[in-house]
Amino acid sequence: MDEDFRSLADRVRDESRGSAVCERLIATEDPEALAGVLVAPEQPLWAREIAAFRLGCAGDRRAFETLVLLLNHRDPERCVSASYALARLGDPRTPRAAAALATNGLRTAYALHPVRLLTELRAPESVPALISTLERLLAPGEPHWRVALACVEGLGRLGDGRARPALEAAGRHPRLTAAASAALSRLP
Repeated sequence: MDEDFRSLADRVRDESRGSAVCERLIATEDPEALAGVLVAPEQPLWAREIAAFRLGCAGDRRAFETLVLLLNHRDPERCVSASYALARLGDPRTPRAAAALATNGLRTAYALHPVRLLTELRAPESVPALISTLERLLAPGEPHWRVALACVEGLGRLGDGRARPALEAAGRHPRLTAAASAALSRLP
């Protein structure tokens, strides 16, 4: 059991109060049993999360919709596990979904993990989505500076020259100055 799965398993064990169903989902090697949880009515969120995580990490695309919903969840731990599984899923819809979540102005408070996922995916959608999100977050009084910082760091890691104007603008924001300078130094 890798560290990411162990962390998820410990958390859902607590949520499920040590339920036997939880232990079966953690232990099963049957993808059909896991997929059944995703479509069965009245399943607790922890059950859907563990099933989607395990299927996603195994490359089973039936987990995609549940993982995208979890990527946009208010609980950061769920977002982390969903992002981890989506990065391993290999579904071509993932970059587009992450870009939609990252650029949604109504869900900016939950955009940190989609932004980080876009950076990890290095997909064609990544740079345009990160630039768009960053530019929106540079407005005066914008409270989501951590998401802006993740955009700056991601654009630096991606090293795409199209990001130069947005990174230069980010450099004028006190909380982003150092990261923007570092990102700019990585551009061609």
